[in-house]
Amino acid sequence: MRRAVVTGAPGSGKSTLLSEVAKRGVATGPEVARAILRSHGGMEMRAERPIDFAIAMLEAQLASWDRGNDAPILFDRGFADIVGFLRLEGLAVPPEIDAACRDCRYEGPVFHAPAWREIYRQDDQRIQSWEEAVESDAAVVGAWRDYGYDLVTLPFADPSIRAQFVLERL
Repeated sequence: MRRAVVTGAPGSGKSTLLSEVAKRGVATGPEVARAILRSHGGMEMRAERPIDFAIAMLEAQLASWDRGNDAPILFDRGFADIVGFLRLEGLAVPPEIDAACRDCRYEGPVFHAPAWREIYRQDDQRIQSWEEAVESDAAVVGAWRDYGYDLVTLPFADPSIRAQFVLERL
């Protein structure tokens, strides 16, 4: 395994899981969308120019992808997540995003963190309602499957148990 992914619903514990896995020595890649949203103008770009936001996510994900050449890495989301975002927005997938999904293949498992009501919280970047988070999860899962991936569903469990689940499958 060189590259694996954790995907799923907003607020389902992905970043917490990656932090726990990193403590155990596994290299991780950041969630690129959150970094863009935190940057100056990021929230406005997402709201007003979603295609530009998707292209920015693609560029950041491609830069992060290159980190996976030397050692195994577990990414917080991946290329198909961008497709899920575009589908939610009702937008066509630009050819360069489709090409990345087809050409940059993850060799390791794609772990799915399903929507988890008990831990879901909105914040400055996670602006979706609970219902929108569930819709986002469905769109993202559909995109990953459409690009030929089988997802491994994470258990609803505390981060240490989830981390052990992931490590046993890497």
